[in-house]
Amino acid sequence: MTSPHELTIAEAARLIAARKLSPVELTRACVARVKALDGKLNAFILLLEESALAEAAAAEAEITAGRYRGKLHGIPIGLKDIYSTKGIATTGHSALMRDNIPAEDAHTVALLRQAGAVILGKLSTHEFATGGPSFDLPWPPARNPWDLSRMPGGSSSGSGAAVAAALCPGAMGSDTGGSIRFPAAMCGIAGHKPTYGLVSRRGIMPLSFSLDHAGPLCWTSEDCALMMDVLAGYDPLDPGSADVSKPDFSAITPNIKGMTIGAIRHFHEEDDPCDPEVAAAFDASVKTLESLGATVRTISVSPLQHYNDVGNVILRAEAYSIHERHLTRTPMLYGALGRRRLAAGAFLRASDYVSALRHRSRLVAEMAAAMAACDAVITTGWPSAAPELSENAMVRGPMPTMVFNVTGSPALSICNGFTASGLPLALQIAGKPFADPTVLSIGHALERATAFRSMRPAFATEAATAA
Repeated sequence: MTSPHELTIAEAARLIAARKLSPVELTRACVARVKALDGKLNAFILLLEESALAEAAAAEAEITAGRYRGKLHGIPIGLKDIYSTKGIATTGHSALMRDNIPAEDAHTVALLRQAGAVILGKLSTHEFATGGPSFDLPWPPARNPWDLSRMPGGSSSGSGAAVAAALCPGAMGSDTGGSIRFPAAMCGIAGHKPTYGLVSRRGIMPLSFSLDHAGPLCWTSEDCALMMDVLAGYDPLDPGSADVSKPDFSAITPNIKGMTIGAIRHFHEEDDPCDPEVAAAFDASVKTLESLGATVRTISVSPLQHYNDVGNVILRAEAYSIHERHLTRTPMLYGALGRRRLAAGAFLRASDYVSALRHRSRLVAEMAAAMAACDAVITTGWPSAAPELSENAMVRGPMPTMVFNVTGSPALSICNGFTASGLPLALQIAGKPFADPTVLSIGHALERATAFRSMRPAFATEAATAA
């Protein structure tokens, strides 16, 4: 029988709704798991054991009384520690904010609470969602549960590690250039960066106003859809929020027969060549999509470097504008790596930023034209398996994730197999603006057609058994 902590959100929700699983039992299992494993993983900055168990008990009482709120009712969720939590420290994994106690929840946290979710704790990140991994911060960096010597990705590092190790079935992350999809790729889980403006960012520490996205990390694409059904919606108090009809996330399906999917091969074959195992996994996913009835055809856009140059100029300029006051007054309260990366924006000219914005418009139009005849596109997720944990672990060539921060398109990273040594590989699926359910349906179909979701990190299994 599957242990409570290994249940997906969809599985746990069905059992909770049928009163075959207690939210208290599920939350206790997650709390015990954190206590048993997180001493080595460092995924949590703060475990909210007492309040989480109280919230689980309240959820159970409501459900018993016939007041079931929906599929997140009684489900434990972790929060990247840039999400404001009323009366609970929100630090950005930085000494600068270690005593920051927000007066109210982030809008997304309020939505999760309204849906009956249990807030399990605050998760580690790279400092202010940039830099990292760093070793001079008040809390150590998270580690990869597939191999503790390796990166879990970032900046939503604790979110990726916690979900992969089954410390919680779902977590919230943020994504400015790939920070949901990097940890999803390296930790072998599903991570969804929604369409820009579909999920409110109010109450989340910003990094780049025009590139930031908030979204879920889960074991499966189906679970990401369940979280998105709660998270998506217009927030008039977020200037970047899109006043559009909410997509129907209940409509995701593994039936993708008749879809046309564009494969952007030059990103990993020419622009930034990936490892052979990554390329082989990509080719295998193309064959799987075709076996499911989709048509896959190769398409081309501008070189990957163009998208990354535009995105990085915008990110650096906007991040510096956000942090300038603290960087100039109390630079010693930042970690060395985060301080260097944030301060780099001071050396950009206004003309650089304006030029990047103009080029961004051209790239957005180009991607829209390339996608016109496709339901979605696919790329590799990360060009290798997770690298060794070090300050330079995230430093490499242009990344396919930044492409869809620049365009604002929905993008999902899913597990796409494993290396010969057992480390996860990833596929990225992206779609047209607000076609998030289509993207998640393709991820759901691939996960159902492969055996990758049946494999869990050996460390998490062995350590928990020993405990």
